[in-house]
Amino acid sequence: MPIVIDRVCKDFGAIRALDHVSLTIQDGTFVTILGSSGCGKSTLLNMLAGLMSPSTGRLTLDGTPITRAGPDRVVVFQQAGLYPWLSLRNNIAFGLKMRGKVDWTRVDDLISVIGLQGFEDHKPYELSGGMQQRVAIARALVMQPRVLLMDEPFGALDAQTRRTMQQFLLELWERIRATVVFITHDIDEAILLGEELVVMSARPGRIALKSAVPLSRPRHWEMILEPAFLDLKRQAMDILAA
Repeated sequence: MPIVIDRVCKDFGAIRALDHVSLTIQDGTFVTILGSSGCGKSTLLNMLAGLMSPSTGRLTLDGTPITRAGPDRVVVFQQAGLYPWLSLRNNIAFGLKMRGKVDWTRVDDLISVIGLQGFEDHKPYELSGGMQQRVAIARALVMQPRVLLMDEPFGALDAQTRRTMQQFLLELWERIRATVVFITHDIDEAILLGEELVVMSARPGRIALKSAVPLSRPRHWEMILEPAFLDLKRQAMDILAA
């Protein structure tokens, strides 16, 4: 069953961050949520994670209200947040250790998937920014979540590393087909990655556009020049400029 966001509002005192947001996210879909800073997109993600409650409305997964954090939903933030005293391998295994049982085969398989074989014993400071974010994604995926929530995970990376990580995530999603909700303020990134694009208005955040992304898979960067890409980009730019 899908994630359902039903007429959700969020107020912080007298300030309304989100205003009657309704959205359905089907299982296995990669949804990108695009909006300018302060539009409430990260607030919405935090509510999906169960880290924050709506003022009114409700969010459900499989028909069950989302009221707290759970192992079926994991978050990847802009900063990798790795433990500096742990090796790459132990950073990935950390969540499993907290559960009391580590499947080291699963950990090592993910190290292979993210392309970091040979770096198992390296500490975070010995890794590049892009490598650290790969580890953060693997740390989330090792928990085998239903939903992967990503809050501008490439926002702190330089342009070339960001492009590399976007391609990595595209290829990874083709393998795992988990439900992904990806927050960004980068229009090209939102369209290139997503199966569905959601564009939010300025505060108070409302859904101004929800559109299927009319690009074939596998995706690649040359697609940003395709007419379908440019048409959708123009629509998004008009909303963000309003």
